[in-house]
Amino acid sequence: MAGRGGCLCQLNEDNARFGLLALLIAVYLVCGAAVFSAIEQPRERESQRQWRRREDTFSRRYNISRAELANLLRDYERANVAGVRVDESRPRWDFTGSFYFVGTVVSTIGFGMTTPSTVSGKVFLIFYGLVGCAATILFFNLFLERLITVLAYILKTCHERQLRRSGVLPQENCPELGNTGEVDSLAGWKPSVYYVMLILGLAAIAISCCASAMYTPVEGWSYLDSIYFCFVAFSTIGFGDLVSSQNMSYDYQGFYRFGNFLFILMGVCCIYSLFNVISIVIKQFLNWSLRRLECRCCVRCQRKLFRPGRNAVAPRFTGAGRKISIETDAFNESEVVDGRRLSGEMISMRDFLAANRVSLAIMQKQLLETANGHPRASGYAARHNGFSEGVGALAIMNNRLAETSVDR
Repeated sequence: MAGRGGCLCQLNEDNARFGLLALLIAVYLVCGAAVFSAIEQPRERESQRQWRRREDTFSRRYNISRAELANLLRDYERANVAGVRVDESRPRWDFTGSFYFVGTVVSTIGFGMTTPSTVSGKVFLIFYGLVGCAATILFFNLFLERLITVLAYILKTCHERQLRRSGVLPQENCPELGNTGEVDSLAGWKPSVYYVMLILGLAAIAISCCASAMYTPVEGWSYLDSIYFCFVAFSTIGFGDLVSSQNMSYDYQGFYRFGNFLFILMGVCCIYSLFNVISIVIKQFLNWSLRRLECRCCVRCQRKLFRPGRNAVAPRFTGAGRKISIETDAFNESEVVDGRRLSGEMISMRDFLAANRVSLAIMQKQLLETANGHPRASGYAARHNGFSEGVGALAIMNNRLAETSVDR
């Protein structure tokens, strides 16, 4: 996009993508708020009317003022946060409950059913969560890398078999044909991001359905509530309105708690991978949108807004004769622009933007070589840390998957 003439060319492509994504997220939030407000607000108002009627009835029946009743309810809320409950539920801070709590902390689910109430507990949680969440995110990234590697191997094997059936590659029982065609056909091949998204989506649905089949009879939830809990828990949203394994005892309690832990672990890993694949698709949509936005009217608007004049700081396109070398990171000082030397006059925005573009390009090149090793270094030096080139889940996805263009 850097070589095109629209006004979007004046922006860095990453910055343009970031701005468009921020705008789309803002619109998405506004639309979501409008939908939930329209759906949930009538139910909220009806619940408030029912509560006022029950409060009036209770106050008259037991001759208790509303102020006294409100104080009692506030005391109950504080006791409930501290772990005191009137129903027969298991203790929140025994070893089993504490283990469940730290699991929700490091996985960033955070149901909110159990929270530390002491000062020492809150201080310890800050440091414990700092290390635990970082380690868990690293575990999710490593899991994602291995999962994508396995899926890529499976899809590549299927693709190779398809090529053999179509006659593009020689059959395995014909070694005399050589492996040249196979190498040329499969060199650099990567699985489509859409196939991986489909597989991960089906896996997430399968795990959620199996987990819901376990939660429905054991927890007494409806199947829809169980599906809802699975998404909230596996996506680490963790509202806390439905929380599993909170009763005092269960039938086959040991097996149920182990199954609950296993389903949550597999579900979180699968949904985490699915989210990162979907983010790649969103990035493709952003690239497609940016290409669509580069229309002819952008050039006309730019010419009207920025009219260059003498000594005026205005952006202008770099002429074909002005050559900038990334290796030298400098202009030719003897260069003459419009019949005048640049020395002694205010620097033009053209030269300012071009110089900064060269500096940024060199800095990005140096940072990339520092992170990935020298391009002429050995493969071990380039991957001395054992991770894929790049940082984070998006780098893993970009290295493993093929991003198919969406503007077909």
